[in-house]
Amino acid sequence: MSVLERLALLGLRRLDPETAHGLALRALGSGLAPLSGQLTGPRLGICLAGMALPNPVGLAAGFDKNAQALGPLARAGFGFVEVGAVTPRPQSGNPRPRLFRLPEDHAVINRFGFNNEGMEAVCLRLAARPQGNCVGLNLGANKDSADRAADYARVLAHCGAHVDFVTVNVSSPNTENLRDLQGKAALSALLVGVMEARAELARPLPVFLKIAPDLSDRDLTGIAGVAVESGISGIIATNTTLSRDGLRNPNAREVGGLSGQPLFEKSTRILARLSALTEGRVPLIGVGGIGSAEQAYEKIRAGASAVQLYTALAYRGLGLVREIVTGLDTLLARDGFANAAEAVGTGRKDWE
Repeated sequence: MSVLERLALLGLRRLDPETAHGLALRALGSGLAPLSGQLTGPRLGICLAGMALPNPVGLAAGFDKNAQALGPLARAGFGFVEVGAVTPRPQSGNPRPRLFRLPEDHAVINRFGFNNEGMEAVCLRLAARPQGNCVGLNLGANKDSADRAADYARVLAHCGAHVDFVTVNVSSPNTENLRDLQGKAALSALLVGVMEARAELARPLPVFLKIAPDLSDRDLTGIAGVAVESGISGIIATNTTLSRDGLRNPNAREVGGLSGQPLFEKSTRILARLSALTEGRVPLIGVGGIGSAEQAYEKIRAGASAVQLYTALAYRGLGLVREIVTGLDTLLARDGFANAAEAVGTGRKDWE
């Protein structure tokens, strides 16, 4: 991390977390943040659901909810970027404060509630995005929708022409009853609608499914079956957790989804179990608690074809992207892998 970035992060931590995040996005859009440019190499390039990516380290949804910093993020070193979640109509989300730092735990709790500007505003930005980089859209449902399942298909139909992949987000804990859509019957019906909307697009897009970490083995078995049967392109494991095990910061009492270091072990075990259940038939993207190259590597060895970051960036800055990508390259070389794909799942039994 550069001295300038360290000072900027110290300044932002003096502010309310949501205000600080907004300022960080504006600084990024203004060209004030240090950017790594494209990071790649012979061991790092991957093919994920038919998409050729320079490296397997992506930006998770939530950092840029409204696709406001697509240009700078394209130069930040990520192999792919996911924006959103986006709903058909704009919505303000839950009342503030709704974002809480837990610095002793290297974690964050949020209860945003899918706050976003809606698909029409976001679609205009996506249509003007820089070309040559991979951008995905996290699909959401309006809180007061009469048919939440249909909302996902609506956003896909409206914005699909301007993105490279989409993610069906049924795992946020901050929209009441949303996680009920992870049940086998409800999820099957939802994905039918999404896949029908995809079929109407001029070009087919990879469709990923983002799941919660707070699932039983029975739940995971059902989700794995639906994933294979529906023909989706991959599973993102996992979203934030409702668990509060082992936390030290007083903000642990806040309602919402927990992300960051405390989620690493739990989400990696879910990832490894899904890898076993799907038997390699569905690519997996590992997210949850990654703050180092070693942790990104562990996700890959547990069964992930690619990984995503978010919370660690709030504590370490965008310079962390270069650290993780270059460190991952070193780890792959150390263990004799010609590329990241060779390492996928090689350590799965350590996590099952």
